[in-house]
Amino acid sequence: MDGRLVPESQAVVPFLTAGLHYGMGVFEGIRCYDTALGPAVFRLDDHVERLLASARILGFGPLPYDATALSEAVHETVAANHLRACYIRPLIYLADGGMNLSLDTGRPRVGIAAWAWHDYHGGSATAGIRVNVSSYTRHHPNAMPTHAKVAGNYVNSFLAKTECSRLGFDDAVMLDTEGFVSECTGENLFLVRRGTIFTPPVDSALSGITRDTVMALAGDLSLRVVEERLVRDRLYSADEVFICGTAAEVVGVREIDMRPVGDGAVGPLTAAIQREFREVVSGRHARSAGWLSTAPERPVSGTLESQGVQAPR
Repeated sequence: MDGRLVPESQAVVPFLTAGLHYGMGVFEGIRCYDTALGPAVFRLDDHVERLLASARILGFGPLPYDATALSEAVHETVAANHLRACYIRPLIYLADGGMNLSLDTGRPRVGIAAWAWHDYHGGSATAGIRVNVSSYTRHHPNAMPTHAKVAGNYVNSFLAKTECSRLGFDDAVMLDTEGFVSECTGENLFLVRRGTIFTPPVDSALSGITRDTVMALAGDLSLRVVEERLVRDRLYSADEVFICGTAAEVVGVREIDMRPVGDGAVGPLTAAIQREFREVVSGRHARSAGWLSTAPERPVSGTLESQGVQAPR
């Protein structure tokens, strides 16, 4: 928290914090995997770059830490928790003011947490999950910054995910304001038809890092990937559907709106992408070296200040 490693019980914010009251914050979801070389963070540079881009998009002024300090702090937090595989959550939030709805009257602060988190969709992910098309529409890009991971954006996801859970589904597909497929509540979406993989363009959807990973791995397998606007009918006639995200990883979809996808099981192209993804994150793939970041070989300092970085006061 703000440059110091603290126990979870001390990682608190005052009640009168604009980030809490108005969702004025940006965050990342990052995974660390247990590999033969030790704990390795997946695509850390890309996640930190997107975190800082989100802060700029939201309109934050100068931040207390740069990309190098944030990346080092991620590794320190993982090490301090003695974790080999975990989920990592950096958050830049508006504090010290901002209660008058002006970003310029507050001050950004930074926290990073890490905890053990395995299967986002639980045991159902192995056989494929059941999803519905939500009654909630994904944000219009001129209403909310859809290319930034803004905390307040996820009220939209909460509404759709709660609705789908109460209806007995595992996740929800969200349409954009024109009725085209956008993404799921926290994942990007792909469908397969006659050997070609299709995915919506990132107009109203977040440009996911796992999405980019899947597209690269599909190319390695000589699979054709087409970015194309998709109507919901295409979901019902697809041979395969799968979703992906940092928390969910790569998960097949076996049913949409009570309609089986293909033969109602995880399809062969989905399974191939899943295998490639597991190889990458475990350090056994040709792309692993470029995408996995191991901690620097030096003792954990305990604070960013010890590295010459001044924490906000």
